Amino acid sequence: MLSGIGGASITTATAYIADISTPEKRAQNFGIVGMAFGIGFIVGPVLGGILGEFGSRIPFFAAAGITFLNWLYGYFVLPESLRAENRRKFEWKRANPIGSLKHLGRYPVILGLVASLVLIYIAAHSVQSTWTFFTIERFNWSKAMVGYSLGMAGLCVAIVQGGLIRIINPRLGPNRSVYVGMMMYTIGLTLFAFSNQAWMMFVFLIPYCLGGIAGPSLQGIISNQVPANEQGELQGALTSLISVTSIIGPPLMTNLFAYFTRENGVIYFPGAAFLMGAILVSISGILAWRTLSGRFIK
Repeated sequence: MLSGIGGASITTATAYIADISTPEKRAQNFGIVGMAFGIGFIVGPVLGGILGEFGSRIPFFAAAGITFLNWLYGYFVLPESLRAENRRKFEWKRANPIGSLKHLGRYPVILGLVASLVLIYIAAHSVQSTWTFFTIERFNWSKAMVGYSLGMAGLCVAIVQGGLIRIINPRLGPNRSVYVGMMMYTIGLTLFAFSNQAWMMFVFLIPYCLGGIAGPSLQGIISNQVPANEQGELQGALTSLISVTSIIGPPLMTNLFAYFTRENGVIYFPGAAFLMGAILVSISGILAWRTLSGRFIK
């Protein structure tokens, strides 16, 4: 619970990026957050594994130390992002999940995009929650091989969201970036579902990770619909909804995997969760297209 409360720093980070970014650069800069997670996804497990050799508590102390250094940097070095004229008086009635979500209702034009983003995050749990189970069940991978594959996934995410999005987004524009990204997500998840050779999982990471251009582009479009002095509240509402997907996604995807891999089952299909993810992303794409083809999106 304490860790979850501390997770509000993610909301603050995305709001900070929204504050200091021009509208046309927001999608690219939101990708930096994804890149940071990708790098952390590579370095963190390796560092934790090495430090764990010195004792099971050492990785936790190290993580606490790194977090403390982060706090020092944020408090004493990082400048304030929001201009004084764009700041608002703090109100407790808005500083809670319900008040934050109600805030989205003030901008009905973005509700379709928010629903689209939520579906993407639920779909992502098909990979996050079942990758290890799937690869062990389908290919009998070792723990080390699972770790290598996750490291490769983190590297691909870092490359796409930290580098390629800065090239792709300006050329395609935010709307097309959303469409192309969702198409890549759908292709990648579908290929995962029907893969029958271990090497395929590494190759199919390419289209799946290229789908990572959709999320930051969608988040950038949503951010551009909200005034400068409400970016923090918007990002808080989005983070709350994304947290809800972490309640829905894992049980949905793991139960699908369990159902289609059970003994004496009618159909044996370990990739069922990936296929469900592909279906959800397709629905997400339709919602995004219906909203973005309207006249009220900036």
